Amino acid sequence: MEIATLDWLRTGDGERLIARAREAWAEHAGDPVRVASVVRRLEPDAEKAAAATTQAQLRARAAAKFGDAAAAMFFTPDALEQATRTRVAEHRAARLAAAIPGGSVIDLGCGIGGDLLAFSRAGLVAAGIDQDPVRVAMAEANLAALGLAGAVMVGDATTVDTGGFDAAFADPARRGGRGRVFDVEGWTPPWPWVLDLLAGRALVKVAPGIGHDLVPSGVEAEWVSDGGEVKEAVLWSPGLATVDRRATVIGEGGLATLTEDDAPPLGQDGVDVRDVGAYLYEPDGAVIRAGLVTAVAAGVGGGLVDEHIAYVTGDASFRTPFARGYRVLEHLPYREKQLRAALHERRIGRLTIKKRGVQVVPDELRKRLALKGDQEATLVLTRVAGQGTALLVEPF
Repeated sequence: MEIATLDWLRTGDGERLIARAREAWAEHAGDPVRVASVVRRLEPDAEKAAAATTQAQLRARAAAKFGDAAAAMFFTPDALEQATRTRVAEHRAARLAAAIPGGSVIDLGCGIGGDLLAFSRAGLVAAGIDQDPVRVAMAEANLAALGLAGAVMVGDATTVDTGGFDAAFADPARRGGRGRVFDVEGWTPPWPWVLDLLAGRALVKVAPGIGHDLVPSGVEAEWVSDGGEVKEAVLWSPGLATVDRRATVIGEGGLATLTEDDAPPLGQDGVDVRDVGAYLYEPDGAVIRAGLVTAVAAGVGGGLVDEHIAYVTGDASFRTPFARGYRVLEHLPYREKQLRAALHERRIGRLTIKKRGVQVVPDELRKRLALKGDQEATLVLTRVAGQGTALLVEPF
């Protein structure tokens, strides 16, 4: 998209065309040919019509991340995919605002401004820089559309002197021409730049799979999940860190957090490997990534089913934001032939298969089991004290 086209989309005529395109998507079940025909009848300029149609589609998709605000925002497909969910960005911004009340932050690679919006809402003086002029223009437009303060400019984030700001934020690109980049040296900007940034007062969003061994001494690593899905890890520099490792879980009921202070070493404070009890707990992905599974065990008065497996078991029922709970109904045979017979005997035709620590592909196993029946069940395949185990469970 050209910046001139974006400027036109921000006018009354442009917004009305986007609104009509969204209506057409609903009316014609997303049929791109029919939607394009509706829009072109209203706007003969092909570039403007295509841009309005694209924004209508992207705004509809963006609602999952940005909620009602998406209806007034501007996106590119790549920038929307890379953008942080509002609830996650607002948690990060609120935490930064608590550390530097009324302070300033610069977003080094601001994209369309998703994180800038959260920083500004949190009461921080927010500025952003990005090399892509179109994304910078969209960030400016999004701040204006939502009535938020902030400054953006085109430039190379790696050359910025961050000394004039109270904190710096960065989200290095982790995708290349061949897809996702797992090697930190292949990030843009690369890992050495991230380490230099963390030497000052900074926070950096990184891949959730980052190894604990890569986190510098004194830097806090926080893993964040939203709605049960791990969304990011954030490295907080020593000037902003409060612990070494943290798991933050965001759900419908609000936000909860665990740190290494909550996680006793295995074998201490009553937390150890034990036999499967009446209940099984599956820790949230952020808890697992942060290495805080024993905190869940301590919280439910239980233990681990295996030293190397992230399942917790106990004898009592607990509700916790840090894990999903299951009632253990039966121990079934682990060998496939006997397992198939047991499931057929119980008339189980619909089966959710959860696995951890075993070489099983659930979809393939489900086909081989050839299930028949009118009952529905959940099966957990894992290791207990090193042995393959099948557990029939039900969520609570």
